[in-house]
Amino acid sequence: MSAITTPSWRLDDDTPAETLAAQGFARLSPAASARAAAVGPAALAALATHWADLPPDEHLRDGGRYRFRRHASLVMSEDGRRIEQRVDRPHWQPTDYNALHGGYERWFAPVLDATLADPAFLGLITGLGALCATAAGHPLPFVEVHQFRIDTAQGIGRPTPEGAHRDGVDFVAVVLIDRVAVRGGETRVFDADSPAGLRFTMVEPGTALLLDDARMIHETTPLQPDGAAGHRDTLVLTWRREGFLDPVG
Repeated sequence: MSAITTPSWRLDDDTPAETLAAQGFARLSPAASARAAAVGPAALAALATHWADLPPDEHLRDGGRYRFRRHASLVMSEDGRRIEQRVDRPHWQPTDYNALHGGYERWFAPVLDATLADPAFLGLITGLGALCATAAGHPLPFVEVHQFRIDTAQGIGRPTPEGAHRDGVDFVAVVLIDRVAVRGGETRVFDADSPAGLRFTMVEPGTALLLDDARMIHETTPLQPDGAAGHRDTLVLTWRREGFLDPVG
């Protein structure tokens, strides 16, 4: 890990909610992610099996065939501990936040019921959501769930083809699920109101990045195969207080 301009930013400490509130982001070690999810490390590692059959993303506007994904929209209970409703809806972002893929409704294959029922998967949704809600000081009941695989079978894979961006939500979590035979994939985090930032590579499955979306900009650099076709699997969660991000009008 090498800092860009702000070496005072903290990584991997024991108070992620406080760190998230103080500096706009927090990085969790695999052990910290497991604690947040209230499961053991083995249960967290076993989540990789849920990424084996992701359908291709049919909406890539750069012409690539490297991204596979599933999506779900959930309304959580007020205490954030259980799913109250699963909403059938497309993913949508305004062009202000995603110039490449914003402005239109994108329907993706749904997250499987068996995946949502996995205690470790649900634990990440509720546990990381609790950290974000603590940092925010209020509930964050509207959650979008994204399972991503970036594949390098055809060469370069781009985790964030839209470049450095915000998501138009309140908080974001990026959890590394698996990383196999790839190079690159450096995570870059920048203050939205200054040139301050840092970069690091998530290597250990279970490593997580929490972001206050109003304060931070983020991206992940392209992936290359490391001697053979490989892939990088992530779980991306987003939370909003005031409803899902939907088209206006």
